[in-house]
Amino acid sequence: MPSWLRPLVLIAAALGVACLAGWLAAGLHLPLPWMLGPLFSVALLRVAGVPLQAPRGGRQAGQWAIGTALGLYFTPAVLAELGRHTGAIVVMAASAVALGLVAARIIARWGQVDATTAFFSGLPGGASEMVVLAEAHGGATDRIAAAHALRVMMVVSSIPFVIHAGPFEGHETFRALSSQVDWPRFPLLLAASLGGVAVYLRLGIANAWVLGPLSVVGALTAFSLPLSSLPAWLVNGGQLLLGTALGMRFSPDFFHAAPRFLGVAGLSTSLVLALGAGFVGLLGLAVPIPFASLLLAASPGGMAEMSITAREMHLSVPLVTATHVLRVVLLTACAPLLFRAWRAWRRLPPEG
Repeated sequence: MPSWLRPLVLIAAALGVACLAGWLAAGLHLPLPWMLGPLFSVALLRVAGVPLQAPRGGRQAGQWAIGTALGLYFTPAVLAELGRHTGAIVVMAASAVALGLVAARIIARWGQVDATTAFFSGLPGGASEMVVLAEAHGGATDRIAAAHALRVMMVVSSIPFVIHAGPFEGHETFRALSSQVDWPRFPLLLAASLGGVAVYLRLGIANAWVLGPLSVVGALTAFSLPLSSLPAWLVNGGQLLLGTALGMRFSPDFFHAAPRFLGVAGLSTSLVLALGAGFVGLLGLAVPIPFASLLLAASPGGMAEMSITAREMHLSVPLVTATHVLRVVLLTACAPLLFRAWRAWRRLPPEG
């Protein structure tokens, strides 16, 4: 096979597997079929040694589709509702950071890695951002990337099934401002969302492919500017590309490189999920928000994954999205300060 053809074949194989898995999962009425089907199928084949390859830019394209679809939910009425729950949003975002520190302590105690690696492995931030920060402070970036891949997969593959199996799904009435595809207005939606991406990339803001379209489309929606909805196939395609990209993080030696570390990382994620569920259960006694939305909002999963879960399960998309955006901002802004406090608490020598 010519060298130029091999990557195309591997990409086509990955997308073919992802499409088939998504179609089968949808036929079985599983939650999030177009993301979880590709995620599990691609991850299993990658761990088995099948040489699949994701399309370049596929993850970013998936994030763009999800961020654009989410922005359409931020209507004036929704923003007023979020204003009434500002306290709960701040508490949940802060709780995710606090529980991340608990995970970091568990990894530091039993994961057989240095304190820096444990810290950035436990915080529930984006994998790329945590890896970049860890590299600047001397952490083991391969371990950190593996821990975050495992965390996201565990959260994404557990919470939707819990919500789907329980009496939680579909009890909230948030609706997007534009629920139908309006082709004459579709170019405006496209230009606004991609313009947001360009601005965020120019400013060097993390998660630009989600936050860019989310913020610009959300702002236009907040002013009740009529836009088009995204076609269902485009939203499903975004989930498929995101699930495929997540599955690609796994490799044949993923669980063999550091089995003890990954075992402890998985245990810490399970504990954080349990503690988080207990926390939002108590929070639900004080605020009039359904448990499922609180669980998604406070979970240590990725922003795009948890927000699209809320959309597909007819839960509070704005609440979940706003909480995860705030969590990302808190972690991005406060991680260096938290790390200095972590070093002082662990009595580590000053850097440099």
